[in-house]
This record gives sequence, structure tokens and C-alpha cells, in this order.
Amino acid sequence: MAVAGLAWAKHVGADSVTVDRRLASFWFFVSIRSQGWNLPPAWDPIAGDYLAKDRWIRLHTNAPNHRKAAVEVLGSAGDKAELADAVRRWEADSLETAIIENGGCAAAMRGVGEWQTHPQGESVAAEPLFRIERMGTRSPRLLEGTRVLDLTRVLAGPVATRFLAGCGCDVIRIDPPSWNEPSLEPEVTLGKRCARLDLRVREDRETFERLLEEADVLVHGYRPEALDRLGYSGTNLHSLRPGLVEVTLDAYGWTGPWALRRGFDSLVQMSTGIAQAGMDRTCAERPTPLPFQALDQAAGYWMASAALHGLTQPTGSRTRVSLARVAEFLIAEGFREPSEPFAPETAADLSADVENTSWGAAKRLRSPVLVDGTPLEWPSPPVPLGSTPKDALAW
Repeated sequence: MAVAGLAWAKHVGADSVTVDRRLASFWFFVSIRSQGWNLPPAWDPIAGDYLAKDRWIRLHTNAPNHRKAAVEVLGSAGDKAELADAVRRWEADSLETAIIENGGCAAAMRGVGEWQTHPQGESVAAEPLFRIERMGTRSPRLLEGTRVLDLTRVLAGPVATRFLAGCGCDVIRIDPPSWNEPSLEPEVTLGKRCARLDLRVREDRETFERLLEEADVLVHGYRPEALDRLGYSGTNLHSLRPGLVEVTLDAYGWTGPWALRRGFDSLVQMSTGIAQAGMDRTCAERPTPLPFQALDQAAGYWMASAALHGLTQPTGSRTRVSLARVAEFLIAEGFREPSEPFAPETAADLSADVENTSWGAAKRLRSPVLVDGTPLEWPSPPVPLGSTPKDALAW
């Protein structure tokens, strides 16, 4: 968050940036507090850690197609207890491979040393934290009114574009017709307009291309080659919008045998040794990842800073970030004891203003970032995905 704040300050020519570390840490958990209503559960009922024959494995089943893939491989559509019995009949690596090959998401738990000698771990370690390519010339603009097209999903990309919206950018988030994030929408759609487009349909492609042609920034979290298959390779994107600042995220890095692998924060924490290190350090009996989605949150603010940096440059750009490379960075930093015990926020940390969201009244944590004494400020409360009709989409 501090890096993103510094990038914002540089872009607007500010003299100072300050970050309240305590407040920033709260934003890594959840920034909104509902007033008389509750968020849906964040996890699918069968998602979680299971003990296989030889080690732990995590199944990520929040998306219906990912749940279906895991259930098909395990041959069990029952509750977690039945699923656990099925998992115990597998070696973790074999089950991980089978679920991935069936279109699902899973990660066997590895230690830090094991990851660092794994072919994918070695490949990720050789990648830069930011992988930047320059792409043609662009005309600089002030940040207010900068147009950001957001094609991201859970969770890093939405964090990035939420920060950009708070900096004054005009953010339009586009989701496919069937995608939903009910537990996250009040948290991450703050200050955005949200619509749905199917990029396999001609009329929706025309709407997307019209938005792209006038956008300054495109942020997306598709796996490598996913946009290519829809006809939107990097070359095509930058031909449609010369000077575009493109920022993209994947899970396991942009090189190596796992470059195309699906993944999420919780899975990458299992793969890279973070969950194993937490288990060892706390003498726990099961995987112990960080108490929040640190890779997503950190990657999100890196992505926001990459977008802001790109806006200061005379050329367009494509910046690639990955959760695995962020994990490598955090592991290299090492564990540090907190200077003070971590505790839930007090009422003083909540804004005095009430947000009238689509779900009900809520309060938001105060902005942890101040640029020349000015906090982040969002133009509108959070909204459900798809709440903006596609025929109303325009900058």
C-alpha cells in the first residue's frame, strides 16, 4: 500500500505521502463493517485442507466448475467427511495433478526448501517482481478522470482497481454473465461501475472494444493465453488502444512448467511453503497459512503502483505480476515479530460517514494513505456485480 501511495504521489506531483501501518494492516483483512446485515460465507462448504496419504492438500472449490472438477476426480459428491475419506486414498501430488488436469484448482503443501528446488520455484525466483514491456507512445493525463477497464476477479486485481478508484480514476469492472463474488462485492466494488459482457458474443465484443479504445489502463487477471484465445493477445490489445497501460496478474509466474496453472492465494501459500512454515512455527497439526490473503493484498497494491507508474511514462506498457513471485519476495523478507499485538480495529478507525450500499448501511475503515494530507476518496458506494446495464456503458 505504501508503494502504491508513493506512485500516486509521484503521478500527481505531491510533496509527501504517509501510510498508517496499523490501518493498512486492517485493510488487508476487510475494510467494510456492515450495520445490521451480514456477508455470505467466503468459502464453498467443501473448500479447505485435507490430509492425503503422504501430506496435506488444499482444494479450492469456490467456483462451480472448480468444485465439479474436484468432485469428479474424487468420486464423492458428499460432505467434507466423505470427501476427506476419498482424499486419504490419494498421494497429494497425484491428486493435485489429477484435479488440475480436470480443470480444477488444488495445491499440495510443500516446504519452502522443497518449493525453492522445484522447477516452478526455480523459474519464479528468476523472474523480476515486475516484468515490464514498453508498448508504443501515449499521451499523459491527470489522474482524475483516468479511465481504468477492470477485468479482474478474486482478489488481487479488485484490490488494485479499488485503490485506483480511490485515487480518482474512473473504473469500469467487466465480468462474464455467470460470475459472482457475493462475499467480496461490498469490499472490492467501492467506487466502481460493474457490468457484464460475454466476450464470445459479437455485440458484447464490440462494446468491450469501444471501452478499450478510450481506456487509459487495462487491469486483468487472466491466465497466460486466456485472452489470446478470445482474440485479444497483447499485440491486439495495444493495436486497439495505442499507448495502453496494461497490468496483468497470474498465480504461478510467467515462465516454467506451471505458468498456465490455475491458482489462488490460498493455493500459492500451500505450494510455496508459507503454510508449512506457519504450521512448523506454531507447532500446529494442520496447514497454517498467513491469517489473511497476504499474497492477493500485496500483489494488488503492487499492481496499482505499476498502473500509476505506467501513467507517468511516455510509452504504453505491459506489466506482469504473479502471486508466486510476491510469495518469493515475502519469504525472502523473513518472519518478523510484530511491534505490537494485532487486534481488531476500534470504532475510531471507522469513518464517521455511513455508506448506503446496495446491501444496507455500512461503515468503512478510514483511508490509511494520505498524499499531501489528502486521503483516498471514492465517488460511490460498492455495488453488486453486473449492476450497470451494458447498454449504459460509456466513459
